Amino acid sequence: MAAVSLAVFNAAADAERCAALARQLALPLIDEAAQAPPGCVAWLCYRQGRLQLQPADSRQSGPVFVDFCAGANAHRLQGGAELIVKAVRGRSREDLSVLDATAGLGRDSFVLASRGFDVRMLERSPIVAALLADGLERARAAPSNIADIVARMSLAQADATAYCSALTDAWQPDVIYLDPMFPAAQKSALAKKEMRLFQQLLHGEADDAAALLQSARARARLRVVVKRPLRAECLGGVEASYTLAGKAVRFDVYVS
Repeated sequence: MAAVSLAVFNAAADAERCAALARQLALPLIDEAAQAPPGCVAWLCYRQGRLQLQPADSRQSGPVFVDFCAGANAHRLQGGAELIVKAVRGRSREDLSVLDATAGLGRDSFVLASRGFDVRMLERSPIVAALLADGLERARAAPSNIADIVARMSLAQADATAYCSALTDAWQPDVIYLDPMFPAAQKSALAKKEMRLFQQLLHGEADDAAALLQSARARARLRVVVKRPLRAECLGGVEASYTLAGKAVRFDVYVS
């Protein structure tokens, strides 16, 4: 069998969903009694009613999944995320439309939607997009406050640069938000858990930073906001109009 980095684990209780997911992502389907394919870094599986990405090496991290009702997402609703809201809102008083062009696991999009923004999310990786879509589906059946928030969130699996370049005047987002993956050396929560796994699975899928920023600046009606490590250079080496800095990250704002 050829080496593969990812597979779908076929749980008997969710056999139909597992088979559909394997077809959707063009991944091998591992039977419960079979061994993982050679070189398998992780597998997708349904556990406790949710889709999760499970590292083959359990010492690396726990499972990665999207849950808008608990954990870090629920905690951020209690406050502590006002810097991103301030960067995206600027001086605008109305609720704005936001294109989160690098949505990842949707954490920042969720915060923005909780503050009244309409957020369209893009995720290039089919794997991460599947995790995010599963989280959104479960959240729509959650208590009303969570369901109301995710009702302002939509998702497309697409390349951010190409998507921004193809935008027309029929829909022009007020703000385009970019959060490129942090370098491996950054000691963020993502670097500690999801980042290591994503870097193994998604190497070679990174967008060209300069092209993405240029495309976003050409289509955002008001501004582009870029999340960066505190001491990192500006994305693509392009100096921002102004910056809002926190303790660990900063937001570079490019005014249109």
